[in-house]
Amino acid sequence: MPDVPAASPSSASALSVVIVGAGPRGTGLLERIAANAAELYDGTPLDLHLVDPFPPGGGRIWRSEQSPLLWMNSMAEDVTMFTDETVEAAGPIRPGPSLAEWSAGVRGGEFAATGLDAHTRAETAALTPRSFPSRRLQSAYLAWVLQRAAAALPPGITLHIHPHRAVRVTGPRDGRQSVRLEGRDRPLPADLVVLALGHLDADPGQQALAAFAAERGLTYLPPEFTADSDLGALPPGGPVLVRGLGLAFVDLMVLLTEGRGGRYEEGAGGALTYRPSGREPVLHVGSRRGVPYHSKIGYTWEGEPPPLPRFFGPAQVDEVLARPGRPDFRRDVWPSVAKELGFAHYHRLFAVHPERTAMSWADFEEKYAAAGPGDADLAALAASAVPDPADRLDLDALDSPLSGLRFDRPEELQEALRGRIEADLDRRHDPARSPDLAVFLGLLSVYGQMLRLGDVGPWWHGFFSLLASGPPAPRLRQLLALSRAGVVRFLGADTEIAADPVRGVFRASSPSVPGAVTEARALVEARLPEPTLERTRDPLLRSLYAGGDGDGAGATATPAGLLAVTADDGRIIDRSGRPHPRRFALGPHTDARASGAFTRPRTNGPAFRQNDATARALLSFLRGTACPGA
Repeated sequence: MPDVPAASPSSASALSVVIVGAGPRGTGLLERIAANAAELYDGTPLDLHLVDPFPPGGGRIWRSEQSPLLWMNSMAEDVTMFTDETVEAAGPIRPGPSLAEWSAGVRGGEFAATGLDAHTRAETAALTPRSFPSRRLQSAYLAWVLQRAAAALPPGITLHIHPHRAVRVTGPRDGRQSVRLEGRDRPLPADLVVLALGHLDADPGQQALAAFAAERGLTYLPPEFTADSDLGALPPGGPVLVRGLGLAFVDLMVLLTEGRGGRYEEGAGGALTYRPSGREPVLHVGSRRGVPYHSKIGYTWEGEPPPLPRFFGPAQVDEVLARPGRPDFRRDVWPSVAKELGFAHYHRLFAVHPERTAMSWADFEEKYAAAGPGDADLAALAASAVPDPADRLDLDALDSPLSGLRFDRPEELQEALRGRIEADLDRRHDPARSPDLAVFLGLLSVYGQMLRLGDVGPWWHGFFSLLASGPPAPRLRQLLALSRAGVVRFLGADTEIAADPVRGVFRASSPSVPGAVTEARALVEARLPEPTLERTRDPLLRSLYAGGDGDGAGATATPAGLLAVTADDGRIIDRSGRPHPRRFALGPHTDARASGAFTRPRTNGPAFRQNDATARALLSFLRGTACPGA
């Protein structure tokens, strides 16, 4: 990558920080180190090492070498790598362009973008702020951000790029660490180590299904990054069972249809018709909820946002943390979260659509505030104040939309789900339903507060993704076309998949269609691996978890298997329960994971706050530290 040096000899007399992972999180941390250096860096020679076998900036997930058919899940105007005036951080604010602004700057000659292929150059030329960019374009933006951050480092700080995989960290709590790299004899010395590893591979949780597939010559694709899956193992025309209806499924759907030569034709009213290539398999897809994530909202916010946080803010988090023992999410946290989301929803409804309410906002707000979190009074109040059930917020129904529904035939389920997806697309593009966007803002606010609680279990992240991290609307329109064409078949909610040793196949069933069974010789787990220390394939994390780091410090796993870190600056909690003074971690494998890969501008993004706190902790530790051999 131009403008950023490849690995070069580090100075034996310099201090050293090793950042393992050069994707968005490592890049964001580098930007914060550069921003805070003016205040905290004392001029002592410092080597910064970025270690990643994939290209710096994008890393593995956002590398340029992937299909141009794969999109980001956010509009270009909603993606930034730079802080703004909303970010509550001790370090300086250093504004920079969003992805949309950067693309416009590239078109206008303000910013240089190197290494763009013809497809990405054409995309840049046509990009609008509300476009859903390709991951290739995002990769180019991230590479530019990294170059800009590297250029902002002061004299005395030297950046080194190592295209290797880090496999082990050793060293005493009170001394220098050593980071061993795959394919390199000598380890990197490190006064401090940061693990910014991103999404990781893991051993499949369904070992029995994987073993059954191996014994019977079936195809089993475990949870993994879809762009790395061996989709060539899925034959044309044959049935394939798919477990998961989230974003990994959307990628799978794209690569097995358009990626195999299929195309869409747009008819009257914008409806799509899919023209198959004949090389597609038939995807039978189910999940716990049985429905895809909600569409991205297709309108912009107007007016004042809801005053958040209101019922789930620092005071409520302090109260939860003050209770003895580990918090129970459903008992101790969810009632206040639900009240917060309800407040955001009804604040917006009363503000812009008072004609759809039956009392004044002042009366409603007073009664809403007086009711305790989780009280039945809240639902009764909403029923009396909001006549139309479609204007009320029903979080249970959103979480389990097919609960209690039964269909006599599979075709009835297909029709019902197509109708549901069409209704969702209509609603998510109707500004009259802007309380939905207020709930989205509420979810972002809640996620920012949730970081202090650490590991709250997997349900919350899944529910957040269902409402706030769904696919672009064009993808759901494509899904409708594929369903009408018979290329995608919905299985229903609470899908169960079992091995049939008699027939030698996988069998899928769902209570949504009692008695219906679908058989296939291929099964795809359409989701990312769970980021657990116990099952991770990352050798460095495996070593830490096993305590094989030389001094037995190791690492602590949360009940959900995440890497435990301090909430303020990301220090790894060792096996004794103490924060390690020289080891840090940021990202989805930790219990302080943020809500998504990227931050929307002007939302006080948690990742910015975390990166800033960690950068300041690193520089503060190094300030006044003597160089090796001094």
